Amino acid sequence: MKLLLFQAKRFYWKSFSKTLDDVPEQDVAETVEDALVVFLHAEVEDEAKPKLETKVVKNIKWLANKRKLKNIVLHSFTHLSGSTASPEFAQSLLNRLDERLSATGYQVWQTPFGYFCEWDLAVYGDSLAKVFKEL
Repeated sequence: MKLLLFQAKRFYWKSFSKTLDDVPEQDVAETVEDALVVFLHAEVEDEAKPKLETKVVKNIKWLANKRKLKNIVLHSFTHLSGSTASPEFAQSLLNRLDERLSATGYQVWQTPFGYFCEWDLAVYGDSLAKVFKEL
């Protein structure tokens, strides 16, 4: 599991092109202010890692709480490793993360799964606003 996390002033995304044939058609454009933006790359070996989901949630909450951010954007970003989990596993993981974070008071968005998106990301300047994590 690779995570690239940004404490963002603003994150805008728009669906651009579909990369998986079996996902629904989506024409989405959204903006979220004051959010932790999580670029997440699920790897093949993640499918067998116990407690991975809990570790991801803890890392997200820890960094969000450093700036008291209650908005979370989850973005599947399969460009952080040569090893890629199945789309089914990755989508399921994103949905479970969404549920767990929502249940603890965060407002969560997911960018369209199985799409390339255009985006505009405004990130705070301090070092902690940009974090890479390998789990």
